[in-house]
Amino acid sequence: MASDPSSDVSRVLERQQYKMHGSHSAVKLCHWVQQSLLKGRPCYKQEFYGIRSHRCLQMTPVVNQCTHNCLFCWRVQGFEAQNVEWKGPEEILDACMAEQRKLVSGFGGDPRCSKEQWKESREPKHVAISLSGEPTMYPRLGEFIEICHRRGMTTFLVTNGTLPEVLEKLDPLPTQLYVTVAAPNEEVYKRLCVPRIPDGWEKLRRTLELFPSLGTRTVVRHTLVNGWNVGWEDEYAKLDAIADPMFIEPKGYVFVGDSRRRMTIDNMPSPAMVAEFGRRLGDRLGMELLMERPDSRVALLGGKGAQVKIPGLDE
Repeated sequence: MASDPSSDVSRVLERQQYKMHGSHSAVKLCHWVQQSLLKGRPCYKQEFYGIRSHRCLQMTPVVNQCTHNCLFCWRVQGFEAQNVEWKGPEEILDACMAEQRKLVSGFGGDPRCSKEQWKESREPKHVAISLSGEPTMYPRLGEFIEICHRRGMTTFLVTNGTLPEVLEKLDPLPTQLYVTVAAPNEEVYKRLCVPRIPDGWEKLRRTLELFPSLGTRTVVRHTLVNGWNVGWEDEYAKLDAIADPMFIEPKGYVFVGDSRRRMTIDNMPSPAMVAEFGRRLGDRLGMELLMERPDSRVALLGGKGAQVKIPGLDE
């Protein structure tokens, strides 16, 4: 008897420390939650955007559905769920919160961990809707975001921009909206992002055109892969000018997960390379390099005097 593909991928993801809910949603404890609790080392998002790392819930409503098969993605590729029975948004959030509490339970007895921070980690105040897959494929995404906000939680949504029709109708919008632009032109896009839809590049450009009209904080993320998409600052600048984001985040590819089947460690750009790309891009856009975190291979560009951290976030 043939095995059930959805069961196969669930087993693979469980081995990788994902905690599944149904066949399509999952939560995974971020490395930086552990670092924050045990060593006082926060994620770059805490320094850049005011996210308190130990109170962040890293989850996805579509763990293995995506419109791309990016070569640099850590996602397990080749397992695409069919005829998905979508779980409700409140059920997903409750399940992810419950799993997060289990995942941090062991830290409570570690003498390196502050009891106060441990208790806070059991009550996340921020939801990172990313982790794996393309979250705009979840048909009740707006309801999910609304429930998070109603519970006093902030939200980051990371999209590859291939479903602009979803973003156009999304209500409410997340606290902060990222779009990943991992290619300067269509040729590189097709080779590196390996779109699973025929008009992915056109749809990404439509998302960039939509960005200026969206009433929330917007960020363009450039995932940089050495030997593939570093450089081309003039072309990236033209795309960024269309989106007119509040911030731009050049971020280096990291050699982890399933991407190790397709990439090598040499494809990781150095922190200096990421920062230099940011400076060169900023010069073309009239933006400054506001911050950088070499250990995360990430930099932040914004306008002069830009306010980065969201007032009151996660307090």
